[in-house]
Amino acid sequence: MTQSDLTLTELKQGWHQTPTAFICNTCQATFATDEVFAANDKFYPADQMIRRHVRTEHPNRVSDLINDDSKYNTLTAKQRDLLEAFHSGLKDADIAKQNQVAAATVRHQKFTFREKAKQARLYLAIYDNVFDHPNAPEDQLLAVPEQPGSLDDRFIITQAEYQQNLKRYLTTSSVGIQLKRWPKKQKAVVAVLSRIVQEIPRDQHFTEAEITAILKPIFADHAILRRSLIEYGYLDRTTDGTDYWRASTRS
Repeated sequence: MTQSDLTLTELKQGWHQTPTAFICNTCQATFATDEVFAANDKFYPADQMIRRHVRTEHPNRVSDLINDDSKYNTLTAKQRDLLEAFHSGLKDADIAKQNQVAAATVRHQKFTFREKAKQARLYLAIYDNVFDHPNAPEDQLLAVPEQPGSLDDRFIITQAEYQQNLKRYLTTSSVGIQLKRWPKKQKAVVAVLSRIVQEIPRDQHFTEAEITAILKPIFADHAILRRSLIEYGYLDRTTDGTDYWRASTRS
C-alpha cells in the first residue's frame, strides 16, 4: 500500500489496519490481529504492538513524512528544512539565526503553512462531498493501478463500461471466474485485469508458482495473463521474479 492509498489519520499515525492485521506504513511490518507479541519480557496485543513498533523503530517518522519522495509532496527543500525545525521545537528566533533570515520571515512562513493547511482541509471537505456519494454509480471511475504523472486514457473507465466488459469476456461459476478470450481493445484488457487481480489477496507475497496456481484456472495462457498484470501495473515483483505482490490502486 502506498502513501496515496492511506487516509489522513493513517498517514499521521504511521500505520494502517486491514481486516486481519495492523501494518507499518514505513517498513510493512505486520502484526496479525489474532496474535499476541512479546517484547522486553512483556506481551502486547496487535493494536498495542503496532504503536510500540512505530514509536521505537521509526522515531523519525515525521521527518520521513516531510521528506517523502512521492509526487504528491510538493514541498521545496527550504520548506522541508523549516518544517523539520518547527517540529524539533526550536524557537522562531533560533530558526531565523540558523537560516540567516529575520525572525519575521520565519513567522510569516509559519503563517503561510497554517493558511495552506486551512485551504487543504476545505478542499478535502469539498472533494469528499462532491465525489464520495452513491449518486450515479455507473459514472464513477474504476479504481486503477497507481501511475506516475497523469492517468493514461486506457485506465479512464466508468463502472458502466467495466461491467459491460466483464459480461462480454468473463464467466462466473462455482469454481470461480474464467476469461473466455483475450480482449483486443486496451480498455477491455484493463477492465478484465481489474477484476482478475481481485482473486489475488492484498498485503500478501507470492512465489511465481503460487501466482500461476491462482491464474491458471482463470485463463489457459496464464503466462500472458501474469505478464499483463505486471505490465499494466496490477502486480509488482522483485527483479529476480521470486516475489510477487498485488500493487496499490487509485480511484
